[in-house]
Amino acid sequence: MASLKIPELVPSPAEDSQQLRKALVGWGTDEACIIRILAHRNAAQRKLIRDTYEATYQKDLLKDLDGEISGDFQHVVHLWTMRPAERDACLANEALKRLPGSYCIIMEIACARSSVDLFKARQTYQARYKKSLEEDVADHSTGDFRKLLVSLVTALRYEGEEVNMELASDEAKILHEKISDKAYSDEELIRILSIRSKTQLNATFNQYNDHFGNAINKVEFKTPVKKLIDEICSSLVKLFLEGILGEMDLRANPKDQYLTLLRSAIKCLTEPEKYFEKVLRLVMKGLGTDEESLTRVVATRTEVDMELIKEKYYKRNSVTLEGAISDDTSGDYEKMLLALIGHGNL
Repeated sequence: MASLKIPELVPSPAEDSQQLRKALVGWGTDEACIIRILAHRNAAQRKLIRDTYEATYQKDLLKDLDGEISGDFQHVVHLWTMRPAERDACLANEALKRLPGSYCIIMEIACARSSVDLFKARQTYQARYKKSLEEDVADHSTGDFRKLLVSLVTALRYEGEEVNMELASDEAKILHEKISDKAYSDEELIRILSIRSKTQLNATFNQYNDHFGNAINKVEFKTPVKKLIDEICSSLVKLFLEGILGEMDLRANPKDQYLTLLRSAIKCLTEPEKYFEKVLRLVMKGLGTDEESLTRVVATRTEVDMELIKEKYYKRNSVTLEGAISDDTSGDYEKMLLALIGHGNL
């Protein structure tokens, strides 16, 4: 569920453009007006505003905004005002310049978008940068990361709800075999993650849990096994046995960056609201805030599933996302973020 709040009576693109022009020219900038308009328009409405602004004033609204506002506020307004495919293309291009630290951004674009949205992002990327997204991903990554990411960004998944339970059972066994053999970058494992619909993958992972007693990306033990270990083993032996059993899971080595990315891809494909809740939790945890990641998540999920993310955030942290953002940000940046996640009234 989206968190975006739009007024019942939306002004025309011409009126919005006129108000934004007044907010950006003359003495001082009217940041409140920028927030009042842009934070309460959907993607189609924002596109019409940009098109009307350019036709009326022969100016690029994004460039005018960038020239008048700055810092984190400028970043979130800029990302939000872009068309979704344009935003994803820019996020991917910037992430590729900072690899390997930004593999997760490429993964998010590949796994958390619909097939149509991913295809549009790839089209926009090629038109904007004169290279295909998959070509740039291949050029800027290596080894197992390249195998996984190129497969994910080139995916064109079926979006329907149909599920083949026999296939789900068979592929759960394949996944378990590869994970047990520590073949985490095996072509069959990557093929399953890259071509199956998200509904089919959910069924496969449920079959994995049913057949083998633990979720594919979590170290868990069936109650009888855990009880037996607790009853008969000393602490050292217990740790040894749990270590052996844990090696049959994707959390076998939590410091392995490839396994971390693989686990994140699985979570993003099947439970994106849980994945993004964790991202938000980590970027606002402890001293300092990762404003870039906070901005990215809010700008890309507001029109998708931000209400679900907010629910997960409160359940996991016993504090509202609104409260966490207010504690970690300030000024117009805080106001823009809060408006996008649906805080307050219109």
